[in-house]
Amino acid sequence: MNTEEMLVRLHRIGLALSSERNLDSLLQLILTEARRFTTAEAGTLYLREGDRLRFTVAQNERQDPPGSCSASAGAGLQNITIPIDETSIAGYVGASGRLLNFEDVYAIPADRPYHFNRDFDARNGYRTRSMLVVPMQDIAGRVLGVVQLINARDESGTVVPFAPALEPLVHSLASQAAVSVRNAQLTRDLQDAQYDTIFRLSVAAEYRDADTAQHIHRMSRYSEAIARAMGLPDEEVELILHASPMHDVGKLGVPDAILQKPGKLTPDEFLAMQRHTIIGGKILAEARSAVLQVSESIALTHHEKWDGTGYPRRLAGEAIPRPGRITAVADVYDALTSKRCYKPPFSRDEAVEIIRKGAGSQFDPEVVATFERILDTIAVIQKQYADPEPPRAGSPVAAPNTG
Repeated sequence: MNTEEMLVRLHRIGLALSSERNLDSLLQLILTEARRFTTAEAGTLYLREGDRLRFTVAQNERQDPPGSCSASAGAGLQNITIPIDETSIAGYVGASGRLLNFEDVYAIPADRPYHFNRDFDARNGYRTRSMLVVPMQDIAGRVLGVVQLINARDESGTVVPFAPALEPLVHSLASQAAVSVRNAQLTRDLQDAQYDTIFRLSVAAEYRDADTAQHIHRMSRYSEAIARAMGLPDEEVELILHASPMHDVGKLGVPDAILQKPGKLTPDEFLAMQRHTIIGGKILAEARSAVLQVSESIALTHHEKWDGTGYPRRLAGEAIPRPGRITAVADVYDALTSKRCYKPPFSRDEAVEIIRKGAGSQFDPEVVATFERILDTIAVIQKQYADPEPPRAGSPVAAPNTG
């Protein structure tokens, strides 16, 4: 590949990086493209966290299937951090902002402040030889991360040194990557703030009828698990996870006397309760955010029934939006297995049987079948987000559950 071809390739990589907003996908893409650009057999990527670098992504064609972009080479290492100082190669590059190019890392002179850690090689029967270590610097020169490219190969597959002519091009690629990473981090921060606000508003609505924040956690995680098991795209699964907690936000407009009534509701009270779907839809109407748009749909439709006898619009079958159909099963299962002011909890088997009998009438049969297929996952979620035990008689009053 001549210089002109490299520049064209570098431009295309830059365009690909700038269009990716998911941070996890972006980090994989950065390492994949840097490896392809330099014919590196393997690589690792670290992100800066304060005064340390966190091991984030690893790829190794020797250990992964051909063409794989998995991080199996780094399995179990994601929680490892190293100081940004001269004691390690990556730490030195992070501290100095200098690119390092080694023909053989085993031959690093002893008088250098950094050294190569051979532990991974020893554990995995691998031999790291050539290495190109590049800082990911933003426009202001701040190092946001470090990319390590390992074992360049020639056309025959033989490990060779990284060509010095690649250094400025890879440095440029890493700088483009740093800008993309910063943008993706800002996007994630905004999403986290939005999701946190959604969750807190959802908890406020649930607390009015004595439900707990754990109910929100459980039903949203059930919804996520069902959506993922149905094979929906990751983006849609994430939207359902974060939108489903808003399903009952309309309860904010229902009187306490109805929400907290321990006995059966009168017909008029039940009609007032049904209005929480309409109220929720109005609260969330005309939102520009994708997650709030899905929240509106779920708030309006999670009480619709597959046979058209639900409320508020008597939608039937696939006319009910899929997020509403999924949330309906998750919400009813959690309601059945939770203690309420008007009933004790059903057992897991009893609740599953009720859900099963409702397939084709109350619930989408496909959603129910998927739910039954992942009951082990449902049980794990149920245990993980179990309601706190009430205080025993004579014991100090427990602190309020803050979720």
